[in-house]
Amino acid sequence: MLFAAGFGTRMGALTADRPKPLVEVAGRPLIDHALALTDIGPVRTRVMNVHYRADQLIDHVADRPVTVTHETPDILDTGGGLRNALPALGEGPVFTLNSDAVWSGPNPLSALAAAWDPARMEALLMLVPADRARGHAGTGDFDIDARGRLTRGGPLTYTGAQIIRPDRLSQVKQDVFSLNVIWRQMEAVGTLFGLVHPGGWCDVGHPGGITEAEAMLAESDRV
Repeated sequence: MLFAAGFGTRMGALTADRPKPLVEVAGRPLIDHALALTDIGPVRTRVMNVHYRADQLIDHVADRPVTVTHETPDILDTGGGLRNALPALGEGPVFTLNSDAVWSGPNPLSALAAAWDPARMEALLMLVPADRARGHAGTGDFDIDARGRLTRGGPLTYTGAQIIRPDRLSQVKQDVFSLNVIWRQMEAVGTLFGLVHPGGWCDVGHPGGITEAEAMLAESDRV
C-alpha cells in the first residue's frame, strides 16, 4: 500500500501544480523511488491511494502494475485509506509505505519481510534513530525493548514503512482515522514491534528535504 493522497502543503509552491509524489528527487519523482522498493518477491499486489491532483498520479502509473484507489470526496488518513484499499490488496499482512521519503542502504521492505514473525507480531515498523532522520524534526516516536516490542515516546523515528495485519481496521467506527488508532491497541497487548534501518532515510515532506535527500543519495553512491 503506497500512501500518495496528501495535499503536500508543506511543499509550498512545488505542489501548486502537481501532487507531492510527483516532486522529483535526483531526477526521479518520489513515487518512483517508492515503487522501486516494492520490486521484491513478497510483494504481489501494489495499491496506491490518490486524492489531490489525482489524474496526474493515475496517468503516471497507467502502464505499471499498480491499482489506484481514488479517495473522494475526503482523504481517509492512513487507517481509513488502508481499510478502503483492502478489497484491492487482498487478505493477509500488508506492507505500507509513505511516498514522501527516500532511502539508502538495504531495501527496508526486504528487511521487514525477513524479520516478520506472524506468531508474535501484528505490526512491524521500520524505524531510524532520530539523530539519523534526515529532513525530519523531532525527538523520536518510539522506544524498543530487547525483544523488539515498541512503546510510545523514545529516540526512534517511524519512517513510514511497515508490515501490518489489517484485522483490527474493521473494528474502527470512523471513516477517517490514523493507523495510530490500532497501533495503540497493539502496543497495549504487546504485538507492536519495530526494526531499526541501518542505512539512510530522509523525509521529503518539505522543500529542504529534497536537498538533504539528494545529498544522502550522493553520499551512498560514493561508498
